[in-house]
Amino acid sequence: MFPYILFLQRLFITEVKVLGPGESMLAFVGEMVEFPCHLSPYQDAEHMEIRWFRTQVSNVVYLYQGQQGLSSPQMMQFRNRTIFKANGIADGSVTLHILNVAPSDEGRYGCRFLSPNFSGEAMWELEVAGLGSVPHFSLEGFNEGGIQLRCSSSGWYPKPKVQWRDHQGQCLPPESEAIIQNAQGLFSLDTSVIVRGGAYSNVSFSIQNPLLAQKKEFALQVADVFLPRTSPWKKAFLGTLVALPLSLAVLTILALQYFYKQRCSQERLQTELDWRRSEGQAEWRAAQQYAVDVTLDPITAHPSLEVSDDLKSVSSRAEAPSFAAHRPQRFLEQTCVLSRERFCSGRHYWEVHVGRRSRWFLGACLESVERLGPARLSPAAGYWVMGLWNSCEYFVLDPQRVALALRVPPRRVGVLLDYEAGKLSFFNASDGTHIFTFTDTFSGALCAYFRPRAHDGSEHPDPLSICSLPVRGPHVIEENDSDHWLQPYEPLDPDGTGDEALW
Repeated sequence: MFPYILFLQRLFITEVKVLGPGESMLAFVGEMVEFPCHLSPYQDAEHMEIRWFRTQVSNVVYLYQGQQGLSSPQMMQFRNRTIFKANGIADGSVTLHILNVAPSDEGRYGCRFLSPNFSGEAMWELEVAGLGSVPHFSLEGFNEGGIQLRCSSSGWYPKPKVQWRDHQGQCLPPESEAIIQNAQGLFSLDTSVIVRGGAYSNVSFSIQNPLLAQKKEFALQVADVFLPRTSPWKKAFLGTLVALPLSLAVLTILALQYFYKQRCSQERLQTELDWRRSEGQAEWRAAQQYAVDVTLDPITAHPSLEVSDDLKSVSSRAEAPSFAAHRPQRFLEQTCVLSRERFCSGRHYWEVHVGRRSRWFLGACLESVERLGPARLSPAAGYWVMGLWNSCEYFVLDPQRVALALRVPPRRVGVLLDYEAGKLSFFNASDGTHIFTFTDTFSGALCAYFRPRAHDGSEHPDPLSICSLPVRGPHVIEENDSDHWLQPYEPLDPDGTGDEALW
C-alpha cells in the first residue's frame, strides 16, 4: 500500500509544470516589463523558493525564499529595479516587474520553483525595442546647388533604418549619415540630404525600428524661393545675400512651430493611448480567468501542415506528404487546422505564440461551414479571424478588410470567445492590450482556427503554438470526434501551396 501511495505521489509531482510568459516577450526602453510565472495545476507556492534568473540559475534577477525577497544574491544590474507581486502565491501564481527596461536587459530569462518534493522551471526570450525621439529637422544652408536638410533623432534600439525619398518615392542618397550607439546601448542618428528646386523640393524621410512592424514617415517641402536657380541670380545676388538670413530665420521659426504643434498633438494622442492601454490590460487580465486547454485536431489539418505530437503546434512542411492524395477533399482546400474542442456556450480563452512569423491567421470558425467560392475569411462565411500579412499589416475582415494599428507587434495573441454575448476578442499578450472584437450571433458550435500560411519566406518561420495556461474550474467543451467539418472551396496556387493569390 505504501509503495503505491509513493507511486501516486511521484506521478502527481511529474505532472506539475512551471509556466512562464511564453517563448518570447517584447519590452520598450524606459518602460516596465512583467515576468509572470505560475504552477499548473494550481498549488500553494508560499513556502517554495522562487527564483527569476538570466541565462542560468546562478545569475539571479530576483529570489523569493523563506517567505521573503532576498537582495544579497541579486545581480547589480537589477538592484532597485524589481517589484515582486505575490497576490496569487497561494495558487502558485507570481509576477516579477522589472522597471526602466534598457537594451542591456535583452536576453534569455527563466523562473524556477523549488520545494523539497518539486523542482521545475520555464524559460523565455526578452526582446527590447526603443522607439526613439521625434526627429528634429533643420536647414543647414546652401550646398552643391541646393539646400542641405538635416535630421537628427536619438533613443533608438536596435539600430534604426532611415531613408530619404523624392516625390516619386525614389531613394535619395544621403549627403551624410551617422548612426552612433552610446554607453547605454541606444542609437542616435544624424543624416542630411541636398534638396534642389522643382520636384526634388518635395521629399520624405522615414525611420523604422527593424524589430517592429511599423514605420514613421515625414513629408517635407521646401519652397522654391529658398532654393538656388540657374537663371539670373547674379543681378540680385547682393539683395538675396542680405535677405537670405532673415528668410532662413522665418522658415526655421515656421518649421519649429509646425513640429511643436505636431509634438503636442502626439503627446495628447499618447495620453489617450496610455489610458486605452490600461483599460485594455484590465480586460485582458479578466479574460485569462476563462483559460481552457485547447489542442489541435490532425484530421482537419491540410497535408502541407505538420501538427506536433503533443497537438499544440502547427508548422508548414517543405513538401506535402504522399498520403495527401488519400485525404478527403474537404480537408485539402485550405492550409489550416482546427481545434479538437468545440465551443457551444460559455466563455473560453486561449493564447497562441506567433513569434516573428511574417504571415498567419488566428481566430474561430463554425464547426461546419459551407463550400463557397474563393474563401473570404469573414463572419458572413463563418469565420472570425485576424491576420498578419508580410510582417507589415495586421487586419481583420469585418466584412471588408480593416487594418489594425498596433503599437507593439504581438509575439503572443490571446483569443476570448464569449458565446452567449456573440463576441470574439483578440488581445496582444505581449503588452496586454486589446486588439479587436467581433460582435455577431453564433449559430452553431465553434472551433479554434489556426492558419500558419505555407512557405511565408520569413527569416523566423516559427510554428503557431498553443500556449500552456492555468485552467480554472469546469468549462463546457465538447471533443470534436466527428469528421463532417467542411472546408470552403479554395483553389490552390500554381505552386501547390494552397495559398490563394488574394492573400
